[in-house]
Amino acid sequence: MAEVGGSYKASLTKQQEADLKKIAEAIVAPGKGILAADESTGTIGKRFQSINLENSEENRRKYRQLLFSTDKAVAEHISGVILFDETFRQKADNGMLFPKFLEQNGIIPGIKVDMGVVPLAGTIGEGTTQGLDNLGTRCAEYYAGGCRFAKWRCVLNIGPHIPSHLAMMENANVLARYATICQQNGLVPIVEPEVLCDGDHDLERCQKVTEQTLAYVYKALADHHVYLEGTLLKPNMVTPGQSCPKKVTPQDIATATVTALQRTVPAAVPGIVFLSGGQSEIDASINLNAINKHKGKKPWSLTFSYGRALQASVLKAWEGKDDKLKAAQRVFFARAKANGLASTGKYENEEGVGAACQSLFTEKHMY
Repeated sequence: MAEVGGSYKASLTKQQEADLKKIAEAIVAPGKGILAADESTGTIGKRFQSINLENSEENRRKYRQLLFSTDKAVAEHISGVILFDETFRQKADNGMLFPKFLEQNGIIPGIKVDMGVVPLAGTIGEGTTQGLDNLGTRCAEYYAGGCRFAKWRCVLNIGPHIPSHLAMMENANVLARYATICQQNGLVPIVEPEVLCDGDHDLERCQKVTEQTLAYVYKALADHHVYLEGTLLKPNMVTPGQSCPKKVTPQDIATATVTALQRTVPAAVPGIVFLSGGQSEIDASINLNAINKHKGKKPWSLTFSYGRALQASVLKAWEGKDDKLKAAQRVFFARAKANGLASTGKYENEEGVGAACQSLFTEKHMY
């Protein structure tokens, strides 16, 4: 490792940097985004309840296979898939492990590596994310198994006296440690500091808190010498709280979101992959499209990393029935295409019906 400064040695070789940069840029290639299929066993169980389906390992495998085996053309819109540990170890019907199965279909496998949110002592109901112990060992295994990027979610809440300095600092440092460990093991880290939409705060309050949160995160990433060109950011869009009585337009959301990003996210970051944050499928597409059509400096790719907003209609169409699998895959392809178009500002509003228009908000959402 080359000596860079009196107190710092580069932790990555030039080849490692080049490899990470190449993967990050491929994930946010024009018109493409990420399918977040990393729901925990408990979370996917709640999704299955909505269609009266047993939460068994085989049903979870069959559902993920439904998504991953959609027509290969879906790779024109889905560049990567975030897996849960169980799914990483499962196989398709042809006996191929899912990471290899995705790779053969032109999609980059990724993995969720955090171990969930836990309370942060001395705060007003705030938390931090656990999972740094043995993370290097786990990342090495995931890389050997075909994964090329990872995701770690931290959560900030908006309230009368929160988020606190402690919560923002702690979560930023956790994200930075995670990012360095991932990069040392060849994985592109997706840095996810989610400001939850729970509450009655207005758009302006969300924008300010989002800016503060991102400022803390990028200070920590700089302090930890994270190679920014080999990272992606997964933030919330700037929206009013779910209980806010004041309505806003997609253009308002776009202006607030882009402004917050311009003020905080370095141009070295290749891409920003938004989470859907409980928006309906249609709203998630409309707002992403508005963000991409917003005039102004946007030195990063602005695309999606959606879970609920790519899957709600799919589950409703499938209902756990084999004879409805192809219909469900057509729905998934349509949602992937809609968001692919939105990521380039070319989405045209749909006549939304059924599940696509339903709010996907879950209070204090956990994966």
